[in-house]
Amino acid sequence: MIEINNRKISQDFSPYIIAELSANHNGSLVRAKESIKEAKNSGADSIKIQTYKANTMTINCDKKDFIIKGGIWDGYKLYELYEEAHTPYEWHYELFSYAKEIGITIFSSPFDETAVDLLEELNTPAYKIASFELCDIPLIEYISKKQKPILMSTGMASIQEIDEAVSTAMLNGCENLLLFHCISAYPTAIEEANLRNLIYLRDKFQVEVGLSDHTIGNTAAIAAVAMGASAIEKHFILNRQEKGPDSEFSIEPSELKELKKITTEAWMALGSESFGRAKNELNSKVFRRSLYFVKPLKKGMTVTDKDIRRIRPGFGLAPKYQNEIIGKKLIKDIDRGEPVSWDLFEVDC
Repeated sequence: MIEINNRKISQDFSPYIIAELSANHNGSLVRAKESIKEAKNSGADSIKIQTYKANTMTINCDKKDFIIKGGIWDGYKLYELYEEAHTPYEWHYELFSYAKEIGITIFSSPFDETAVDLLEELNTPAYKIASFELCDIPLIEYISKKQKPILMSTGMASIQEIDEAVSTAMLNGCENLLLFHCISAYPTAIEEANLRNLIYLRDKFQVEVGLSDHTIGNTAAIAAVAMGASAIEKHFILNRQEKGPDSEFSIEPSELKELKKITTEAWMALGSESFGRAKNELNSKVFRRSLYFVKPLKKGMTVTDKDIRRIRPGFGLAPKYQNEIIGKKLIKDIDRGEPVSWDLFEVDC
């Protein structure tokens, strides 16, 4: 189990829902604050932002290595994409203050040490390691020394890379770690979600697991909860029609509300591993089959297979005793429709 701002995150609690704002503020501080408010109103447990500058991510270079090929960002120069998508450092204090004011947890994905330093000044309650930074072992080491909960995405990573990142975090002071299964394709086709990796990650690393979900819709999230995910992260936008770098695979407020509702219901449906029957089944037990007399009989008569039947309701002896009852002698008169019970027969010597 991990804990962020006194909210426990494990399979014993309803799924922790993270609304990822990312670039969906579209360069507007007002829009960013409206998004935080709507995330809270829609049931999110937290809002997550990203902390970087274009020049902490890359260099402004026109060489082909720095031009994105394919996908929804095809043709973008890396520097231009990050310049358009970043959340300005000067917004951070106001965003953190506003989130605290309205009562929703806020934390961030830092992309270099300067971002970590800023988030420490803001007393961030947790850190998220983005999939693309999982290979940045020095950054993970730096973050882990802050001894705060870390949520770590595993998109694109091999098991060896995940193992190295997890080991680095734990060796450097991180005691609260959650691994997100993640497919770093934007959007992710549902048939490529590969949710069985959730079970593998939990079993191998013995940590809580979640889903950083880039599929369209909420089907993958529901299935993930059923497979033991303790947290779900989805990109969040006020209105996809406004467009933006992440708009195509982001959910709107109504969809976030539905995500919260159905993942909570999926978690509730899991119940516990003990096979104690549900209390609300007790009233239904009377409609099970049991043994009943279907003829009037006199004291001293021997019961035959024509005298009893396995029928509803369930107040008589269980059907499995049918053969034991046949051939027994009655010690009292019996009416048709009377349930079969042991005290109606002579005791065998």
